Amino acid sequence: GRGSPCPAAKAGGAFDLVRFVQQPQVLARIVSAVFALIVFACLVGDGYTSQPEDPRLYCVFNHNEDACRYGIGIGVLAFLACIFFFMVDVYFPQISNTTDRKYLVLADLGFSGLWTFLWFIGFCFLTNQWSWTRVEDVYIGADSARAAITFSFFSIFSWVSEPLFPP
Repeated sequence: GRGSPCPAAKAGGAFDLVRFVQQPQVLARIVSAVFALIVFACLVGDGYTSQPEDPRLYCVFNHNEDACRYGIGIGVLAFLACIFFFMVDVYFPQISNTTDRKYLVLADLGFSGLWTFLWFIGFCFLTNQWSWTRVEDVYIGADSARAAITFSFFSIFSWVSEPLFPP
């Protein structure tokens, strides 16, 4: 078809997924979601173990249940937030009210700042608890624990980068 000189004519146009996914803020969100998924999957999958003589499960991070709960909690919430803000990114061009757009951008900025801070706390907490973990207490799950720590660290940078690319 022919192009229209009027930008409003494109308002009802087809959604271009490839072009959308190539936007920097969308790529940053996808990376953040993948990192969050890795952190909570590692902790849910191999973050708890037991001793041969005791069948009760305990967190591999120095037997500190709060360390596993914190990592799983911020991972799950970060993943859900990425999905929410991803949907906001999809509908953002269709929002014509400047006040609504401003509040969405400020919410994204505030949430990204908060989650950057929470990932930093999570990285420090998991690293500290891992440093106090005895080698003989971890039969299975050491690689997953290290992966959770590593991707908590990477998440700091992925969440801090999101506000750099406003919608």
